[in-house]
Amino acid sequence: MSEKKALIVVNSFKEESKFLGEEIRIYLNDLGIHADTFVFNGFSEQYPFYGYDFVITMGGDGTVLFAARGCAPLGIPIFPVNFGSFGFIASVQRDEWQKELDDYLAGKSVIDERSMLGSDLIRGGQRRLSATGLNDIVICGKTAAHTISFNVLYDKVPLGEIKADGIIVSTATGSTAYSASAGGPIIDPGLDAMVLTLMNAFSLSSRPIVLSPDGILEIEILPSRISDVVISVDGQIPVDLHVGDIIKIKQTDSKAKLIGCTKEKFYNALRSKLNWSGGPQHA
Repeated sequence: MSEKKALIVVNSFKEESKFLGEEIRIYLNDLGIHADTFVFNGFSEQYPFYGYDFVITMGGDGTVLFAARGCAPLGIPIFPVNFGSFGFIASVQRDEWQKELDDYLAGKSVIDERSMLGSDLIRGGQRRLSATGLNDIVICGKTAAHTISFNVLYDKVPLGEIKADGIIVSTATGSTAYSASAGGPIIDPGLDAMVLTLMNAFSLSSRPIVLSPDGILEIEILPSRISDVVISVDGQIPVDLHVGDIIKIKQTDSKAKLIGCTKEKFYNALRSKLNWSGGPQHA
């Protein structure tokens, strides 16, 4: 039987994650599991995950999003230790890592599969860019408070010409992120859904829409007073869009596998991080 291999992704901006990452590396080596370290600085087009049995992230949700984009196509599970402020996805707390890691290695952990979105940029009939995300795909202006015109179709059915500062298409996982701040609904991560949320829509009647993930969204950039429109996937470096560009968005076949991300932890984070309590609390 070949030796198990793990990759520990440490966040370069969080000094404590480097120290704990080294502690975990030594712990795994003592168990006979070979562990390497990769330093993540917030943006990376390098996905060094091939050949590993599991990946440990030492950062916030952004570090998990990076790992998910690289690990999902390879079917590699992610053990997300939280060093961020929110921790909706990075739900393993620092003081619990050893117990949770022992549970995973003993086959006792819940491994939650999360849907991801894929986006294709079509320009002049040719695919120019493809990207996947666990949280969301955002199309907006480079600067704030500029209305952009979009033509939106869902499975070739027109949803209409939309004027807004931007469009957020999120997964259920990403519904607690940028989409929620724009007024979108919070979706239980166990549900398969695409959420279409408008940013500062020109019409008061515009509301977020929860769509089946079986369909394909098409968003065409129409002429508007500003030309500086960009697309960003999971908050990564934005890419410029042009009038006439079409962005096709659909659920990917591969799913992100998150270790220890239970429903209980999600709703605990909802209460503690977003103060969601359903109403005044009485003693």
